[in-house]
Amino acid sequence: MTKPLTKTQLVAAVAEAMETDKKTATTAIDAIVEIITAEVAKGGAVTLPGVGKIFCRERPERMVRNPATGEQIKKEADRQVKVTIAKALKDVVNAA
Repeated sequence: MTKPLTKTQLVAAVAEAMETDKKTATTAIDAIVEIITAEVAKGGAVTLPGVGKIFCRERPERMVRNPATGEQIKKEADRQVKVTIAKALKDVVNAA
């Protein structure tokens, strides 16, 4: 397994793909991240074609077990960010 792309490497790759400078690519990436964060935080979902869907899921109050002591405790309701990977990306990864 290779190391994940850093933001600097991602910016360089986007700048090259867009045939633009790194400052413009950084602004574009930051804007995309900001939009996704805002949309998911308010309970919406964002679909990135060919990549997948990022959404927020509500989890109800539930009983959980402390693995160290075995004690049952009540966990409050919360929200969890989920990502569903697109079939197109899965197919490309499995074909390699």
